[in-house]
Amino acid sequence: MTKQNLLECHQRITPLVHNTAVLTSRLIDKEIGAQVFFKCENFQRAGAYKIRGATNAILQLSEEQKKNGVVTHSSGNFAQALSLAAQSVGVTAHIVMPNTAPEVKKVGVREYGGNIYECEPTVEARQAMADEIATKTGATFVHPSNDNDVILGQGTAALELLQKQPDLDFIFCPVGGGGLIAGSSLAVKYFGENCKVYGAEPFEADDAYRSLLSGKIESNETTNTIADGLKTMLGDKNFPIIKELVSGIVRITEDEIVEAMKLVWERMKIIIEPSSAVTVAAVIKQAKESPEVFQNKKIGIVISGGNVDLSKLPF
Repeated sequence: MTKQNLLECHQRITPLVHNTAVLTSRLIDKEIGAQVFFKCENFQRAGAYKIRGATNAILQLSEEQKKNGVVTHSSGNFAQALSLAAQSVGVTAHIVMPNTAPEVKKVGVREYGGNIYECEPTVEARQAMADEIATKTGATFVHPSNDNDVILGQGTAALELLQKQPDLDFIFCPVGGGGLIAGSSLAVKYFGENCKVYGAEPFEADDAYRSLLSGKIESNETTNTIADGLKTMLGDKNFPIIKELVSGIVRITEDEIVEAMKLVWERMKIIIEPSSAVTVAAVIKQAKESPEVFQNKKIGIVISGGNVDLSKLPF
């Protein structure tokens, strides 16, 4: 995937997605000892960055494929994103969701015209049902994170952040399926200047951390985390990019996720979901453990989404 591919993708999806705000917080800057720039994809259409990749994937389909619709499996954010992207261009969306997915995300899928099919909360069950629907309907399967068109789309958030703030020293992203951090790494490779990419994930779903250590894709034995968007695993298309371009991954406890989420809600007055708070927590943790690393640096944080079930707040 080339620099030109990323630029063309950005141009293609621009009419259908928001170029979201980049916010700062003097209080958080003081706590970190650096300048922090938040790329607020919680303000994005469907409440998360995933509309970028979903839109790019759908716009790349042939007319015949568009007639037969699309199918994906997702715990929520990509489910909503693909539903909305499909609705925007008149395509049917079939969405497989684990029966444990937050109700707020199911409501979003329905509002955007997606057809929901519930399954057991395992990667195998999700994929099996999506394959079955694709066979029955002829719908094109769009993977939430392990798809080149999706990866390029997700990378446009970091591209826009670098266009606004080209002198960043670090960009931090959450890691679930790996699409966002792979796309962000490509954006940094082509448009960053001595900028390093770091990922953040919960200890309770630390497959990417272990995958970087072992050099091969590892799976999760547990996904007991409030960061519901980070329970999936890396894929064969995004892992090689991550392995080559990501400098490291910071693991975060559940308590640290909650504290970071509270901090942003209280101090910045914006709603972020636990999966986004993981990334904020990672920067805070690194600043405490190695303050000299961030001293007088500029850090970009991709706030991945703001889809929160308000009846189940962790604080």
